[in-house]
Amino acid sequence: MYDGSTATFEMLKRPGTIQIVPTEGQKVYLSYEEQPTKPRTYTLLGGRMEHDEEPLATAKRELLEEAGLESDNWELLKTYEYEGKIEWPMYLFVARNCKKVAEQKLDPGEKIEVKKVTFEDFITITSSEEFWNTLFTNDVLRMRLDKEKLGKFKQKLFK
Repeated sequence: MYDGSTATFEMLKRPGTIQIVPTEGQKVYLSYEEQPTKPRTYTLLGGRMEHDEEPLATAKRELLEEAGLESDNWELLKTYEYEGKIEWPMYLFVARNCKKVAEQKLDPGEKIEVKKVTFEDFITITSSEEFWNTLFTNDVLRMRLDKEKLGKFKQKLFK
């Protein structure tokens, strides 16, 4: 503590999570999914990191499993840290110029429908209550208030 004393703070720790914005041409792929503990909603493709797995390796594995897609053009856009008493990093990647190479290989607790949408629809969906990732939604809502930032984000996704 600041006065030299010690104290114990309780925290939770969980494996990191990967979220991916996959693109093909001028379109973005979204997941419309259902899991046993939550209703059907839109979200980004991605999932939990395995023990000793690097974020990019997780992103590539999850994109292939959930959508059957691959990309050779990846970029880490942002790393989120949840606020409060949980250590849970979330890595946001863009995967550009995706190509379909396989069928989905979903976990038993996943039902995922992959949808390809325009950038405008992507921004609308990720700003809506139907979208699950509130950290990303907050960023999108801020970008919608600043057209220059939104334009730069669009350029980053499709460069």
